[in-house]
Amino acid sequence: MAWMDPLSVLFLFPLAIAFLWKMSHFWNSSSHNLPPGPQPLPLIGNLHLMDLKRRYRTLLKLSKQYGPVFSFQMGSQKMVVLVGYETVKEALVNQADAFAERGNFPIFDEATGNYGVVFAHGENWKVMRRFTLTTLRDYGMGKRTIEDRIVEECHFLIQKFESYQGKPFENTIIMNTAVANIIMSILLGKRFEYEDPTFERLLNLINENARLVGSPSVTLYNMFPALGFLFSSRKTVLNNRDELFSFIQDAFIKHLKELDVNDQRSFIDAFLIRQQEEKNKNKINDFFHNENLTATVANLFGAGTETTSTTLRWALLLMMKYPEIQNKVQEEIAMVIGSAQPQTEHRSKLPYTDAVIHEVQRFANIVPMNLPHATTMDVTLKGYFIPKGTCIVPLLYSVLYDESQWEKPLKFYPEHFLDSEGKFVKRDAFMPFSAAF
Repeated sequence: MAWMDPLSVLFLFPLAIAFLWKMSHFWNSSSHNLPPGPQPLPLIGNLHLMDLKRRYRTLLKLSKQYGPVFSFQMGSQKMVVLVGYETVKEALVNQADAFAERGNFPIFDEATGNYGVVFAHGENWKVMRRFTLTTLRDYGMGKRTIEDRIVEECHFLIQKFESYQGKPFENTIIMNTAVANIIMSILLGKRFEYEDPTFERLLNLINENARLVGSPSVTLYNMFPALGFLFSSRKTVLNNRDELFSFIQDAFIKHLKELDVNDQRSFIDAFLIRQQEEKNKNKINDFFHNENLTATVANLFGAGTETTSTTLRWALLLMMKYPEIQNKVQEEIAMVIGSAQPQTEHRSKLPYTDAVIHEVQRFANIVPMNLPHATTMDVTLKGYFIPKGTCIVPLLYSVLYDESQWEKPLKFYPEHFLDSEGKFVKRDAFMPFSAAF
C-alpha cells in the first residue's frame, strides 16, 4: 500500500495551504500593536513584491507606505525592517541588548553552523567575539605594527599597478590580494605573492561566495531550505566553503607543529595556545575547538577582504570621476606628508582626505542591508510590539542616504564630514557596516 494515495494528497494540500494562510494572519490578528506591512500570500509570503537583485530598493519603497518600522515576509519567515537613522539607532544602539541576537539564514547556518564570529548565535558568538577583538588588538589593530604591514603592502600594490605601464587592467583580484595579505599577516603571520596560484584560488572562492549569497537563487533557498537540492548556487557555496576550510585546517595543523607559547606569531597561534590552556585546566572546551578556529579565520578572511577591497575600488572609481576632489587630496597629502611614510598620526592633519575616505564609504553603500539581527526578548520600538525571536533587517542604505541627516545624500560630497572651518567632523549617521559588531 502506498504511503499516501492521490486522494490523501488532494485533501492534505488545501489543508496545508489553509494552515499556512492562517499562520500568515497571526500578526494581523494579534491583540498587540504589531508593525504593519503588505499582506503575505500563502507559501511565498511577499516574494512577489521583491526585486531579488536589489532587495533594499523594494524595502525602501515599502517604507514610504508603511513607515520606518514594518513587517515583511519571505516564504514563511516574518521579519521586521528598520528604516532611517533614528529607527536603526533606537534599535541597535539605544536598545542594543534587545536586538543583539543574530538572525537565522539557512545558507549561513549551513555554511558555518553556530561557529565563528559573524554568523554564530548566543554564548558562542559572545565568546568568539570577545576573543577575536582582544586578539586583533594584541596583534596590532590600531597600532604601529599593523601600520607598518599596511605600508609595506602598499609598496607591493603600487609596484603591481606600475607593471601595467599605464595600460587598462582589471583590479579586483589585485586589490583583493593586497587587502587579504594584510589580513593574512595577522591570521597566519605571512603574506603571499600576487601571482601565488593557491592564494588566487582562495580569493576567487571568496569573491564567488560573496556574489552567490546575495543572488536570487540563494535568496529562494533561504526561503525554502527543504528544497535546497534544487539550487545549484547553494551547492557551489558549500563546495567553496569546503575548499577554504581545508586550506585553513592545513594551516593551523602546521602552526600547531611549530607552536611556541613564548613566540606567538599570529591569530591562529593565539587560538591554539588558548585551546591548550583550556585543555590543561581540564575544562569542557565548549568554544576553543577546531571548528570555531576554522570558522572564525574564514569569517575574518572573507568578510574583511571583500568589504575593504570593494571600498578601495569604489575610491579609485570616484577619484577618476571627480578629478578636482582627487587633486585636493593629493595637494593636502603633499603638503602634510611630502615624501615621508604615511602614519596614523598624520590623520588629524589631513581633514579633507579623512572626509573623502568617509564619504567614499557612505556613498558606496556596499552593505545596503545589514546582516540580519533577531530580538532576544519581546520589545517595543516606535510604538510597535516585536515578539522575541523576530528576524530584524536594518536597512543601512536608508541611514547612509537619510535626507534628514545628510545635506546632499545622493551626491558624492566630502563636505558632509567637514565643518565651516574645514575641520573633520564625525557624523552619527555614518554606519557603513552597522551600528554594532
